[in-house]
Amino acid sequence: MKDLSIDERRARVADAMGVRAGVFEALSPEHGLTLEQADHMVENVVGVLGLPVGIATNFVVNGREVLVPMATEEPSVVAAASNLARMTRDHGGFVASATAPLMQAQVQVLDVADPAGARVRLLSAAEELVALANEQDPALVRFGGGVRDIAVRLVPSSRQTYVVLHLVVDVRDAMGANAVNTMAEAIAPRVAEIARGRTLLRILTNKADLRLTRVAATFDAAMLGGPDVVENMVDAAELAVADPYRAATHNKGIMNGITAVVLATGNDTRAVEAGAHSHAVGPEGRYTSMSRFEKDTDGNLVGTLELPMPVGLVGGATKVHPVAQANVELLGVHTASELAQIIMAVGLAQNAAAVRALATEGIQRGHMSLHARNVAVTAGAVGAEVDAVVARMVEARSVRAETAEEVLAQLRGRS
Repeated sequence: MKDLSIDERRARVADAMGVRAGVFEALSPEHGLTLEQADHMVENVVGVLGLPVGIATNFVVNGREVLVPMATEEPSVVAAASNLARMTRDHGGFVASATAPLMQAQVQVLDVADPAGARVRLLSAAEELVALANEQDPALVRFGGGVRDIAVRLVPSSRQTYVVLHLVVDVRDAMGANAVNTMAEAIAPRVAEIARGRTLLRILTNKADLRLTRVAATFDAAMLGGPDVVENMVDAAELAVADPYRAATHNKGIMNGITAVVLATGNDTRAVEAGAHSHAVGPEGRYTSMSRFEKDTDGNLVGTLELPMPVGLVGGATKVHPVAQANVELLGVHTASELAQIIMAVGLAQNAAAVRALATEGIQRGHMSLHARNVAVTAGAVGAEVDAVVARMVEARSVRAETAEEVLAQLRGRS
């Protein structure tokens, strides 16, 4: 869709997804989030921040064609994810699944004389504590959610051994922070009484390791560039598995895709990022790659990704922000699980794109070609001048502000 105007792109997307044309009104700056709406969302509002929303194409997730809105300021992210998604289509696209939407809240108990005994007492009172917690959110229970389990951990520290009770809650199509926090607050006095201590922290954990989403895809070897490229990609990805220094940047590439969709749909980017990076710490306590890449028997590249994905469709900015509502409508998702699976597909595609670039031409060539547009605009290029300045900078391999200014002066001097 690169050569289409914005209006033409909107018409194409509306037609492909079968959505009303008016859905794009909220994505125009003049019709998006108003100052009045913003003033009700956070404190001391003085304005709103706009970000580009691009549409990632070529995605097939669990057999369904999807066009994915991505909110990001970084060049190449939307194009790269779309390109690698194209390379999965002949192999069925992305196959994804998710566990139940279980979130956890922690209640910390201090000054307990017998931590092991307190643990047993709390577990024995599980039925009572579950009932008390569920009373706090009857609507959630009515929709099939609610507390599913209680666990109690003993956490030694330099101060004392803390007794930490976990509430495991099915939050349905919500992200769930408010629900589990309210439950934790409500049961804390009774927990303190049973444990014979005093409670301190009563809050969710963003290590949402019971709410996992998994995705896999086969990337066509020929489209990637042949068997040598596949071999190089596997080795490049393996360095991220073995080396935390490489893993940090490798995983940042995954989050380039994930965060863009999370943000576009009004979900909590910080919660998702915290859960993802904590999950990247393996059983041995070392930070490692979130994804894995292998070769199949036909020599194609198989990528897999498994992460916590605590996103929702009810509550929070998703239901307040008009742009988020429009983007959810564009995606055509009806459950938080569907949304999480699409987000993970984009993360895997973006990751594969970055690894391929690193294993072939290097990251800078493609990235800088797209970054050149920002440089050209910053230098004052408008309309057709932008493409002309970009072409000259890329040809000269000098994507710099002064180069853009020189090229622009030359172009205008001719006219």
